Amino acid sequence: MRFRPCIDIHDGRVKQIIGGSLRDTGGTDENYVSEKDAAFYARMYRDIGLTGGHVISLNAAFSEYYEASKRQVLLALSAYPGGMMAGGGITPDNAGEFIDAGASHVIVTSYVFYEGRIDYDRLGRMRDAVGKERLCLDLSCRQRGRDYIIVTDRWQRFTDERLDSVLLESLSDYADEYLVHAVDVEGRQQGIEEAVVPILKESPIPVTYAGGVGSLGDIAKLRELGDGKIDVTVGSALKIFGGTMDIGEIIECIS
Repeated sequence: MRFRPCIDIHDGRVKQIIGGSLRDTGGTDENYVSEKDAAFYARMYRDIGLTGGHVISLNAAFSEYYEASKRQVLLALSAYPGGMMAGGGITPDNAGEFIDAGASHVIVTSYVFYEGRIDYDRLGRMRDAVGKERLCLDLSCRQRGRDYIIVTDRWQRFTDERLDSVLLESLSDYADEYLVHAVDVEGRQQGIEEAVVPILKESPIPVTYAGGVGSLGDIAKLRELGDGKIDVTVGSALKIFGGTMDIGEIIECIS
């Protein structure tokens, strides 16, 4: 298990939000809005020596805030070249810009989960654009009945694709890593989505879990249920984002 840092960008600002509340037009519940820019946090992670994190724009390409959020993503990448992945509106046409700016990987969901299904032609084009070794697929999910279903368009739209071991195996030929937000608990700091963890530990490639972590006990539970195979990211619960958890304590807990 590794601790993966994060920087979330919304409306051109570094923020932490309640994931399930995210909307393209108003209504998003915010846990924290920073006065610092994304480069500040990227330098902090760089100086601590944390790698494999992600910086993600939560604005759609049609949003009036998209360019401002994109600038923040690029600032973070320039402050920590090779140290973070970049996500938010990534396509084969623009992926190279983020790689050239310093992203270790690009993170993709909506482009490949097209019209509710995996579009393997699009997935192949995405892999060809950057290479398997630089592609991270975001398989963020929400619960529907007993299943966890992949959601796209900033977690607002259910696809027809179920998160399970078959899906994780079939997509592993295309990507280097997976990032999975448990959207129903994202930003709530009330505990992890325990039922999704046994699915993730079957992944044949590295996977990072996000959602609901509010204490060291939650991280210990993730490590126990995931047999130490699943990495973790923490957002709203961190002191640097207005929470109570110290990064140093997390690193010590995991090491």
